[in-house]
Amino acid sequence: MPRMTADAPRSWGRGWRGGVLDLLLGAGVALGQVPWGLWPLSLLALAIVVWRVAHATGRRGATWRALAAGTGYFALALSWIVEPFLVEPEIYGWMAPFALLLMALGGGIFWAMPGWLAGRLADPGPRRAMAFGAGLVLSDWLRGWIFTGFPWAQLGHIWIDTPAAQAAAFIGATGLSALTVSAAALPLAFWSGPALQPRGAWPGAALSALLVATFWAGGLSRLDTPVQLRDITLRLVQPNAEQALKWDPEWAQVFWQRLLQESAAPPEGPAPDAVIWPETAVSFPLEVAGDALPILSEAANATVLMGIQRSDGPRFYNSLIEVRPGGAVAQVYDKFHLVPFGEYIPWGDAMARIGIRAFAAQLGNGYSAGPGPHLMTPAGLPPFQPLICYEAIFPQHLRAVEGAEWLLQATNDAWFGTVSGPYQHLAQARLRAIESGLPMMRAANTGITAAIDPLGRVTAELPLGVVGHIDAALPAPLPRTWWMRLGRWPTVLAALALLLASLRRRRR
Repeated sequence: MPRMTADAPRSWGRGWRGGVLDLLLGAGVALGQVPWGLWPLSLLALAIVVWRVAHATGRRGATWRALAAGTGYFALALSWIVEPFLVEPEIYGWMAPFALLLMALGGGIFWAMPGWLAGRLADPGPRRAMAFGAGLVLSDWLRGWIFTGFPWAQLGHIWIDTPAAQAAAFIGATGLSALTVSAAALPLAFWSGPALQPRGAWPGAALSALLVATFWAGGLSRLDTPVQLRDITLRLVQPNAEQALKWDPEWAQVFWQRLLQESAAPPEGPAPDAVIWPETAVSFPLEVAGDALPILSEAANATVLMGIQRSDGPRFYNSLIEVRPGGAVAQVYDKFHLVPFGEYIPWGDAMARIGIRAFAAQLGNGYSAGPGPHLMTPAGLPPFQPLICYEAIFPQHLRAVEGAEWLLQATNDAWFGTVSGPYQHLAQARLRAIESGLPMMRAANTGITAAIDPLGRVTAELPLGVVGHIDAALPAPLPRTWWMRLGRWPTVLAALALLLASLRRRRR
């Protein structure tokens, strides 16, 4: 086989052509995400990205290649971000391309940082590849909390539709990102010296295949874990309330009737012990609900858990309430992890004076944050942790509450379009179930409404754009997972140690 000199990688795709190549490679990595699920292609594309960064000229070349690849990755993975601006295109449509560009570049910076660090401190070749790979894992972790956090489209999410996702019960989403990077970078481990030969990738590729096969087999074994069903039936209602019509007075009445009809529909099995409505299920706030609560309670003939907006003095909240038979409100949960610029504007009171308000909030200038994660304990039901929409993408919130026996996500995925956003959101809900060992019940306005068991399997669902309901038995939780005990720190510390090890030779 012909040999390639160390300068060969630098001669491939230089200048603007190299930038286009890196953008395309980054988009190839994103094809492993839901709904595409092409994880082998994702690993191959990521391996080439790591190789190109590892052999770039200096830290500047490594940084630009990583930035371009990251921008391509997030441009495709987060392409649904344009959808909220198309709900009212005559007003907000012009913002859509700028939103996608800024999100893609912002995500690209999280790849550029490890590219710069690897190029600055590690020798070209396998050590720089190791440094860049460890940096990507740390970047995924950092992205989960810095600037309020946005851990969407993590590299580890490519495994959610595979048995390997079961490893999240031990190592979480950040650990799955480490699996992704390791599987992609191992083929480069035996490429060293001034001359590189393609056949040098085969030993590392074999190790990569063995690594994936081990996680896959372990996941298949865990999927054999028996899941017990409780003698509790929950009804999940989906009114198919399109976002463009949701607040229209005439359509609001239509959606209200759909909610009542689906709640009152005769069950095919046991009568529901509770009925669950999605986020902001109704157009009116709690303070003016009046006779609506007794009416919905009578229709459901059971406890109702529903999303609704409410006010407390000058503050407004995106809430989940428990409505007991007769219409009395027993418990209230206020969403605390709000979407920046969607549900609130930083320095909102000051910004409101110049006419800038939150994009998605329908009351006031934006929502106020609730006090934090906590349990709800409805009458006749086991205690659960509520998660309103966006909150379900943050695994750390699950470890902030003790005593939950199931999870409830009330969401309005109508903002996310129909191509990728709702599917990625559902996938992350499934990952939360795996990490915690808790079943999740998920009610969405337009879909995807789903019942998820503690192994992350969807046991029943309503697809996008359908009016209907699901009657699902509530599974019992599994024993407390290792991830719930230890969190992400073992993976983070291992990535830091690997990063330091990759810098050792350069220091000498």
